[in-house]
Amino acid sequence: MSSLVLFRRLIIMDLKQCIGLGVAGNFAKHLEQAGEMKDFVNVQAKEGAPKGIFPFYLPKSDSFLNVFPLSGKQQVASGTINPQLEPEVALYCELEYKNKQVVGIHPRKFAAFNDCTVRKDGATKISQKKNWGECSKGVSDIWIDLDKFSLGGTLDDYKLASFAKRDGVLHPYGVDTEVLGYSYFYEILIDWLIDKMNNQEDTGPLENISALLSENGYPEFAVISVGATAYEPFGEQNYLESGDEIFVAVYPKEIENIAEWIEKGECPANASILKQSVV
Repeated sequence: MSSLVLFRRLIIMDLKQCIGLGVAGNFAKHLEQAGEMKDFVNVQAKEGAPKGIFPFYLPKSDSFLNVFPLSGKQQVASGTINPQLEPEVALYCELEYKNKQVVGIHPRKFAAFNDCTVRKDGATKISQKKNWGECSKGVSDIWIDLDKFSLGGTLDDYKLASFAKRDGVLHPYGVDTEVLGYSYFYEILIDWLIDKMNNQEDTGPLENISALLSENGYPEFAVISVGATAYEPFGEQNYLESGDEIFVAVYPKEIENIAEWIEKGECPANASILKQSVV
């Protein structure tokens, strides 16, 4: 029996078989700093709630979104317009359906994630800024098991930080903040995600996620990035350039200076760190 369980775990961590979804507007000030609030001017959202969810990878799609964009080593920025690091927590989730509706989302693991986005005018959907080919996004190779996705669980004691190293100097890119600083997290986030997966309409920059789930054969697993932090001045004022090294760290808050670990090229215990070279 144990061998069957191990085999199943290997299968479910095949990220190329997962649908990739992201949450927009789940951290105060991020959309304003990114210059994207105007995209959501006609989107109705409860005060304090995220704006919506978007696809960044659809393995069975006939569109550009069928290209697997995740990399743990390289961030391709060539041929893009104003690429910007978006530091996030990613959840590896099992999806549960009934009568072609999502009735459960069960987070199993988490990791550091880079929801790299291009800042360009003229895009009609968020997804058009999210996937421009291989290595257009980043996720750490270190996935950490979740005991539960609620208060009192593993993630209570974690922080999220990001950096860009340019010309040998390490700059804070996103605000170093506690994971519990997300506007929606734990049960309220799960309930909101279920509602959006079933009911979000194709309007403005958003897409009908229920239709996408159907077109992709109701996938069993999803990688869900839950939103980007606000930016530090360097992150707000600088787009990524070839030669940069970028880092996203989801780490226990007992670690006092995560930048020192990153400068040394080391990953502390129980942390998930993503390092990418920009090309």
